[in-house]
Amino acid sequence: MANPTLLMQQTAAQPNGVAAFLFQTFPFIAVFFVFYLLWIRPQQRRVKEHQATIAAVKKGDAVITAGGIFGKVTKVSDEEAEIEIANGVRVRVVKSTLTNVLSGQTKPAND
Repeated sequence: MANPTLLMQQTAAQPNGVAAFLFQTFPFIAVFFVFYLLWIRPQQRRVKEHQATIAAVKKGDAVITAGGIFGKVTKVSDEEAEIEIANGVRVRVVKSTLTNVLSGQTKPAND
């Protein structure tokens, strides 16, 4: 015959429906939180910094486009920038395609 106190302890140890649900969903919530902290949040910060850099583009800045074209900004409007890529060769690009903006005062590393 089974010990009645042992049976009561075994049935008391079983979690109810709410506790079981929390124990099952907690790992997913924890993984999402870590994922947010390590990947989503830094990416949002980089996007904001890039947008601020693009908004601050001015005449004379050296820029690099998404296509890898390096040039100097000659004219800036709200959505476009005119870039001189060679003497007398100017192209208009959408400002959002600029990937890197260098200030006009920087010198090449070779000098």
